[in-house]
Amino acid sequence: MLGRIAKKVFGTSNDRKIKATRPLVEKINALEPEFEKLSDEDIKNRTESLAKRAMGGESLDDLLPEAFANCREAARRALGLRAFDVQLMGGIFMHQGNISEMKTGEGKTLVATFPAYLNALTGKGVHIVTVNDYLARRDAEWMSKVYGALGLTTGVVVPQQPDDEKRTAYKADITYATNNELGFDYLRDNMKSELNQMSQRGHNFAIVDEVDSILIDEARTPLIISGPAQDRSTLYKAIDAVIPELTPDHYELDEKTRNVTYTDEGNEFLERRLTAAGLLPEGQTLYDPESTSLVHHVNQGLRAHKLFQKDKDYIVRDGQVVLIDEFTGRMMSGRRLSDGLHQAIEAKEDCEIQPENVTLASVTFQNYFRLYDKLSGMTGTALTEAEEFMSIYGLGVVEVPTNRPIARVDEDDKVYRTGQEKFDGIVSEIREAHAKGQPILVGTTSIEKSEFLSALLKKAEIPHNVLNARQHEKEAQIVADAGKPGAVTIATNMAGRGTDIQLGGNVDLKVMEALAADPDADPEAIRKQIESEHAADKKKVLEAGGLFVLATERHESRRIDNQLRGRSGRQGDPGRSSFFLSLEDDLMRIFGSERLDKVLSSLGMKEGEAIVHPWVNKSLERAQAKVEGRNFDVRKQLLKFDDVMNDQRKVIFGQRREIMEAKDLSEIAQDMRHQVIEDLVTEHMPPRSYADQWETEALYADVIQHLGVDVPVMAKADEDGVDDEVMREWLEEESDKFMAEKAASFGEETMRNVEKQILLQTIDTKWREHLLTLEHLRSVVGFRGYAQRDPLNEYKTESFQLFESLLDSLRTEVTQKLSQIRPMTEQEQKEMMDRLLAQQKSLQQAAKQPTPVPVGAGADAAPDGAAPGFVEDDPTTWGNPGRNDPCPCGSGKKFKHCHGRLA
Repeated sequence: MLGRIAKKVFGTSNDRKIKATRPLVEKINALEPEFEKLSDEDIKNRTESLAKRAMGGESLDDLLPEAFANCREAARRALGLRAFDVQLMGGIFMHQGNISEMKTGEGKTLVATFPAYLNALTGKGVHIVTVNDYLARRDAEWMSKVYGALGLTTGVVVPQQPDDEKRTAYKADITYATNNELGFDYLRDNMKSELNQMSQRGHNFAIVDEVDSILIDEARTPLIISGPAQDRSTLYKAIDAVIPELTPDHYELDEKTRNVTYTDEGNEFLERRLTAAGLLPEGQTLYDPESTSLVHHVNQGLRAHKLFQKDKDYIVRDGQVVLIDEFTGRMMSGRRLSDGLHQAIEAKEDCEIQPENVTLASVTFQNYFRLYDKLSGMTGTALTEAEEFMSIYGLGVVEVPTNRPIARVDEDDKVYRTGQEKFDGIVSEIREAHAKGQPILVGTTSIEKSEFLSALLKKAEIPHNVLNARQHEKEAQIVADAGKPGAVTIATNMAGRGTDIQLGGNVDLKVMEALAADPDADPEAIRKQIESEHAADKKKVLEAGGLFVLATERHESRRIDNQLRGRSGRQGDPGRSSFFLSLEDDLMRIFGSERLDKVLSSLGMKEGEAIVHPWVNKSLERAQAKVEGRNFDVRKQLLKFDDVMNDQRKVIFGQRREIMEAKDLSEIAQDMRHQVIEDLVTEHMPPRSYADQWETEALYADVIQHLGVDVPVMAKADEDGVDDEVMREWLEEESDKFMAEKAASFGEETMRNVEKQILLQTIDTKWREHLLTLEHLRSVVGFRGYAQRDPLNEYKTESFQLFESLLDSLRTEVTQKLSQIRPMTEQEQKEMMDRLLAQQKSLQQAAKQPTPVPVGAGADAAPDGAAPGFVEDDPTTWGNPGRNDPCPCGSGKKFKHCHGRLA
């Protein structure tokens, strides 16, 4: 109560932020007459002048009024669009590092040009991030006219782009790209071996379009560049044959947490069936350590059958399982679930089972976007997630006023007792609105429900369009027609569509269609005719009440509901929205509809009647807020774990970059060698120990293995006055002499290149092994909670120890490899080059076809005979296998258990 009174007196914090920008907007408006007089060339010259001042140290805040005035004038000339004051406000908030919440149809694409132009004046580049390739290309092509008029360059980054073209796009002043491609390029850059091969030139400033979709909805999904692992398709099929035999007594399903587990009865049943199928050896149980892998696959099979539904979570297209984005309803081609879950779904649907993948590099969107010096965003719906944006990204959310007052009427929810009654009410409402010529957009939560409703409308003989993942190619056409009089459009979610629903239909699209049908027609005449028809259609729609948004269910997130509502009432147009619910809906069923059912029964509701009351709305919003809060906690916890890996990733990627930038790494190689010597001497000749306690023979063997020098260690140890310090200095001198002779035989320049490549290759191999180890640690560390130990602290401690171990083994391996190299014969060089080229090609192929998936462990690759050119006694012919890779001798063992075994 007191809070409401205070807001009336002092205004909300959002009102105060809006008020604070008004003097800046007035300054920009005051400059407008001056900039209108400038010639096109003068506008470009003004950009040069502003850039010099920015690079000379003048703050961007001081340059803002002039820069925005110049950009507004350039946009007016290039596009015929003069930015409204509220659009300037949105641009100011984004420049300040906030999220501008602007309703649908308020012109966010144009708003982004203002902060992008201002921040590009520093010469460090600006990234504008979109949710899909279509929008990246469209916005880049459209807004490049504005940037071109200002004298700036524009680039666009898309998948499968040639490397040279991609590097050019990143060098542009403004670069448009999808969140996926930016993340993948960051990972690819940190797999390169030369600086000039890298694409990105830093992370200065990013403007994220549909920021809630990218930074919230996709935040839990890491981007992974992966390589193929062992094929286990027969195992998945064998397990899949067992799962359908389970009864409800064999497992427990928790829809709230989307979790499913076996009961004791289920475990006993599985043990019998798996033993009979030959998958579980006689006498072995699922609780034995040897059964870990089998238990994992059995669990994934259960999840595939009980948690993932066809036509809701995925569809089967051309014999492949394609995931559906729950927030946008789009197909996510190329994305795969990891940990064998995607393979389990493929087995369930009898599709060809693709091999599992092993992680080569990964990063989450949360950690990628926190790399930017400054981050901002724009969307129609962000306020409900303001706490998460602030706590994770340090982003404030500001609600920017609309250019014209919103005229949409948001009706209270209609709640029916059964799903059948609800759908009868929906069809009746659609028939009524269609009859008076009002366009209707019907929102559903899954493909299955959109097709069920479509069948009902066909039965009722109501013409309509369906927009879901199956009609992905017709998306722009269907959305453009959705505003025509009487049009009925069923859509599975509407986030990030990038195309406004215009009342009366989309003129530009109609013109393009007419010209495509008759290329010889006069474009001007066609446009005039279509515009006159459009004016009449728009008048009809306005008289009918504008666009009617009818939602068939509430989502777990209020934000998704608001996105759907926001499609109506664009730029002050009239409109209405209404949600039709039933007690059988997922949200109502999972989050306590029993009490509401009793209330409705006691009210004596008749069949087909709906309850409509603001209290119901508030009750539902509270339930949604609880779900949002729980999801936020899950993401926050995941981020805490990922931050541990991210700190290590930054160190490794930073080291790689330093190595690539360095011209001479001989000192680093020498430091590593000396550290290895110190460790060996400390291990075999502990300080302050007696001579008879020294292990000189073991030290001699290790010196030959790790340093490649055959020196009389035992004889040296027998000399008078020799202790661990003397031994260490003597071994350092001998190894330095040995490596100097080696460098002379190779040639100085060649030796420096060899050191660089061995360092980079060893870091990459060790990092990949480390990622896999961390994945395994992450999957089991939660059980430490049963022992009253904090899993996060345990993970931090153990991952730090593993990282230290990585650095120790890195020193040892680099030293060992450098000591073993020798000049090669021409034949050996040819064989080595062939092997390296094949390896590089394989890595590039993996990097070009990355999969954004939840991180999952891969399996060992199957042996395939000895590697070409393999010579038993010559380690230089063994290539560069990782410790867990198959041994190049073709034995089938892991390298660390075979030729890579440490003596």
